[in-house]
Amino acid sequence: MSAQEWAVEAEGLTMRYGRRRAPVLVDCGLTVPTGSVCGLVGPNGAGKSTLLALAAGLLRPTSGVLKVLGSVPPGARADVAYVAQAKPLPSQLTVAAVLRLGAELNRSSGRWSAAAAESIAYEQGGLHPKARIHSLSGGQRTRVALALAFGKRARLMLLDEPMADLDPVARGQLMGALMASAAEEGTTIVMSSHVLPELESTCDQLVLLGDGRVRLAGPVDELVSSHVLLTGSGSLSGHRVVEQRPAGRGATALVRRGDALPPGWEAMEPSLQEIVLAHLRTTGSSAPALPAPASSAPEETTA
Repeated sequence: MSAQEWAVEAEGLTMRYGRRRAPVLVDCGLTVPTGSVCGLVGPNGAGKSTLLALAAGLLRPTSGVLKVLGSVPPGARADVAYVAQAKPLPSQLTVAAVLRLGAELNRSSGRWSAAAAESIAYEQGGLHPKARIHSLSGGQRTRVALALAFGKRARLMLLDEPMADLDPVARGQLMGALMASAAEEGTTIVMSSHVLPELESTCDQLVLLGDGRVRLAGPVDELVSSHVLLTGSGSLSGHRVVEQRPAGRGATALVRRGDALPPGWEAMEPSLQEIVLAHLRTTGSSAPALPAPASSAPEETTA
């Protein structure tokens, strides 16, 4: 895969807030293919929001390499839409005024779509154009923020917990809109979420952060097929065990696929949620990395 086919590339990426504090991200390496839908998961404080803010160009890494759409952030800002977890919006403006502001700020790109923004805010969301932002619920403000992201028609969407404030019907609508954008326009989507079943049904790539490090990364189907869930009892000596837990009179164990099935155990395919939770509960487990970019690395950025 050529350099132009990576939407996000990171190598040795480290971010520290202040010299005396522990780094939030440590020596992270990952690649996200262009046109993919990538789920970014991990516990609170794992560095998900920091990684997205770095990719959006709002922060500068302490050290390491980060390229977004082939440029060091914020070089590709016109092609990137970023929705922060807090979803900051001008509280005194109306919904219509915010969408007009989005159109003005993105005038130079020539790609702003009022129809796309209004579909998310008005047709699907039922928002009144004259409603002021401060009068909206959390879920309604989320709709306005996402309307701006869709209206920009960006090549890359960076979404930090975008569905957290939405009810199940709204979540389904907006996930459908995201999938349609990825399929029809080739938009790359990197989205953090704690709702693992939702990611399993929509994402083709996954990055799992734990303790500021990339613990698991790659295509979802490859990550699932590289693990097997065993139930039974007996020795697992010589097998690459991610996690083993008691279950009734025996145990369940998540192991790396590739070894012969040990006697006394039955095998089944694990869900993505089972794999992610096992890796989060276990320290020191290695993970199959995403393929290394074919391009030469950009110059290291230091702060």
